[in-house]
Amino acid sequence: MEGFISALNGIIWSPALIYLCLGAGLFFTIMTRFAQVRHIKEMWRLLFEGGSSDKGISSFQALAVTLSGRVGVGNIAGVAAAIGFGGPGAVFWMWMMAFLGASTAYVESTLGQIYKVDENGEYRGGPAYYFERCLGWRWLGILFAISAIIGCGIFLPGVQANAVGNAVTQIFGEGNMVSTYFGDTGTNKLIALAVISIVLGFIIFGGIKRIANFTQIVVPFMASGYIVLALIVVFLNLDKVGDVIMLIISDAFSAQAGLGAAIGWGVKRGIYSNEAGQGTGAHAAAAAEVAHPAQQGLVQAFSIYIDTLFVCTATALMILITQQYNVQLSDGTFVVQNLPAATEAGSAAFTQYALLQVFGQFGQVFVGLALFFFAFTTILAYYYITETNVTYLNRMCKGKLPSVVFKLLLMFMVAFGMVNSAGYVWNIGDIGVGIMAWVNVLGILVIFFMYQPTIRCLKDYEAQKKAGGPITFDPIKLGIKNATFWEKRIEKQKQDENK
Repeated sequence: MEGFISALNGIIWSPALIYLCLGAGLFFTIMTRFAQVRHIKEMWRLLFEGGSSDKGISSFQALAVTLSGRVGVGNIAGVAAAIGFGGPGAVFWMWMMAFLGASTAYVESTLGQIYKVDENGEYRGGPAYYFERCLGWRWLGILFAISAIIGCGIFLPGVQANAVGNAVTQIFGEGNMVSTYFGDTGTNKLIALAVISIVLGFIIFGGIKRIANFTQIVVPFMASGYIVLALIVVFLNLDKVGDVIMLIISDAFSAQAGLGAAIGWGVKRGIYSNEAGQGTGAHAAAAAEVAHPAQQGLVQAFSIYIDTLFVCTATALMILITQQYNVQLSDGTFVVQNLPAATEAGSAAFTQYALLQVFGQFGQVFVGLALFFFAFTTILAYYYITETNVTYLNRMCKGKLPSVVFKLLLMFMVAFGMVNSAGYVWNIGDIGVGIMAWVNVLGILVIFFMYQPTIRCLKDYEAQKKAGGPITFDPIKLGIKNATFWEKRIEKQKQDENK
């Protein structure tokens, strides 16, 4: 089975998907006239503007839910894996994916807002909804919904849980070995699994409001604390920073990068970390209460910067400054070996060793805690995405897929990932990311070439801002069809004005 998973992963993550994601990001960057650069100040302002409602969450809460999915194991263990298998140059391609991916995030998140729906007192949206409502291709919406349920509900939770289990073992050891259904595992992992399962069950049975309330507190606190530690490491080693930056840039275009290792691992781990192009961020974006779809699109674009340029870069600098990493080629040959050969590159080990060098045992413990909270909030985001797509299939297929089944399935996959080997679980997770990315990136490109709703939306928002407001969104005026939520809102506003 492990061999089959590895082979399937190699097919899905062929160079075609790597360059499709990079090419789409470059294309949308040009089409939006570098909106991710021009509107940085506006992105920051929008983060703290507006509030929630009975049906929707605030822009900041939507950002927190999105970041809970983006700021996760990919920022700690994922960066380590990119360096371990792609070399320091992989970090450059993560940066490139973040810069270009910010425009992709704008497009998919704005589409999520334009074509969102009001269902059972909650705003819902995402790729499945915009494929059906914009293109009229219900089959594509169903295809994405199924891929998202498989990816976020089955394949990806195990990656997060696995990293937590490895971090616990790194700090406390295995404990006493016991026999379980999944094989022999240590009692310390089982204790961590029990804690995650209890808290996870409490929150996911409370809906998007409970998830948003939890993540808006935990994510900023842990992310800022993690970045502060990284800054301390950087300031203590300022004389090495220039050399590290040059190493990243020069290695990005080395012979190894030319063979595809740095580019492939940088883009793969970049997408896994910031999810640009994967379509997952559009789900939380659609739940936000905003005056104009472009506003949340810009906020979500900024989240890519937070995830990769801040958190991922913090991890990379710590690892490279302290030189606590190995670089291993696909044939098992070590290009760089600073740590024992048995050190797992797909785990948080590089990061933990880096902080151990500077902060001693506290550094290891902090990475373990950061991984716990990052992974936990990411699992919450995965559940929300799964639930949204289950709701979509229920409506489209006239069926009744009980959400409780997917709650329990997700919790089972958390247990499965916690006790399995990292390489195996990462390959499963990559398949989940890859199948969603293929469907979503191709779909949003088709939408652009056929209707260009996101460009019309951006130009409309920029024109209203230039005119001094007020900010409103009228899809009919812009020639955007089937944005029924916004059509009803405009109609209600007109009725209120006529009273």
